[in-house]
Amino acid sequence: MLLLQHLFSGIVLGCTYTLFSLGLTLIYGILGIVNYAHGELYMFGAFLAFYAALILKVNYFMAVVVATIGMAVLGYIIERAAFRPLRGYDDTSIIVATIGLSIFMQNLGIMIFGPDPVRLETVTADISVNIGGLTVGLQRIIVVVVTVALIVALNLFSQKTRMGKAMRACAQDLTAAKMMGININKVTITTTIIGAALAGIGGALVAPLYLVSPVMGIKVCTKAFAVVILGGLGNVPGAIFGGFLVGIAESITAGMISSHLRDVVAFAILVVALLFKPEGLFAKHMQEKV
Repeated sequence: MLLLQHLFSGIVLGCTYTLFSLGLTLIYGILGIVNYAHGELYMFGAFLAFYAALILKVNYFMAVVVATIGMAVLGYIIERAAFRPLRGYDDTSIIVATIGLSIFMQNLGIMIFGPDPVRLETVTADISVNIGGLTVGLQRIIVVVVTVALIVALNLFSQKTRMGKAMRACAQDLTAAKMMGININKVTITTTIIGAALAGIGGALVAPLYLVSPVMGIKVCTKAFAVVILGGLGNVPGAIFGGFLVGIAESITAGMISSHLRDVVAFAILVVALLFKPEGLFAKHMQEKV
């Protein structure tokens, strides 16, 4: 039973990593941008949910909606102000620019919200449900249900909608997609908005479970990079698998062995996996034609 408890906690943690990593891998897969500022999107989403509940007096679910909309708007601004001007630059310039954006947004968060951590108090965080002898917090169930629903919705969007198909075409070959008449600007805006919204939802979902602070995105962002590299950069199924693998491994290690090893697990898994498959577990090797 103890193992099942840790397993479910790992699934919840995996949901957080998955929501975060999905946005990160979408932006890289389509825009080719390694976004080091993605952790700050997660942080701003958590704070937006907190202040929506505190100031607007809305219920928790409306606070999540407010955070999602707010982060979608912020994603649009970032795409126009930062990502679009970086298009065509080399990887080093892009990485330095997104690191600078991360530092700017983190300090902006400190100026706006203050340095002290806060917690979003909700009714769902205090309710527990007994499932077959396993005690599970309602908020953790909500995290799992919302994550699964978003994964299904994202899959349907990419497979069934015109924009989703355009995004997949751009992920395969951006130049060829542009030559076929696909509006690249519209695709990049949509991608950044979806990525930012997913990060914001992730932050809003964990706000009742963990402390919310301006530096909360740093640790999650580091783990998320391990997740997306493990699954294969730009690979959505890989990000989902990697997120749950790392989350479950961390939780079981912390609960059954030692909490001191928790942060080591993600990178240990990454190192072992890359020794056998350097391109990532789900990455497909494409032979380049000359």
